[in-house]
Amino acid sequence: MSKVIGFVMIGTNDLEKSSKFYDAILAHLGMKRITVTERYIGYGSSEGNGVKFYITKPHNKENATAGNGTMVALSAETKEAVDKFHTTALKNGAINEGDPGVRSDGNYYGYVRDHDGNKITARCVLS
Repeated sequence: MSKVIGFVMIGTNDLEKSSKFYDAILAHLGMKRITVTERYIGYGSSEGNGVKFYITKPHNKENATAGNGTMVALSAETKEAVDKFHTTALKNGAINEGDPGVRSDGNYYGYVRDHDGNKITARCVLS
């Protein structure tokens, strides 16, 4: 088994607002909208490798909440892509959770929280 994660799904209380935010920041990581329904939007690579990231209204119709200690790490090809992801996120209402830079594992990260409180990072492997 070479792949452990099939996709990532995070909750939102405002699908329209969330989709504008993720449209803007995920473009820097080579992702675009692949699937759109009234309950969720799925994003995948520009090469069409299927949906890898979803934003969704919770199935149980309760409010979406961010998990304490939960974080989603998205792959970036370059440090510049991480920088653009981070800058674009902040311009679109994200909260800064850590400026882009090299972290203890030697890789390059930029951390934000979206308007629903979900912690998202873009990571470029440097080694």
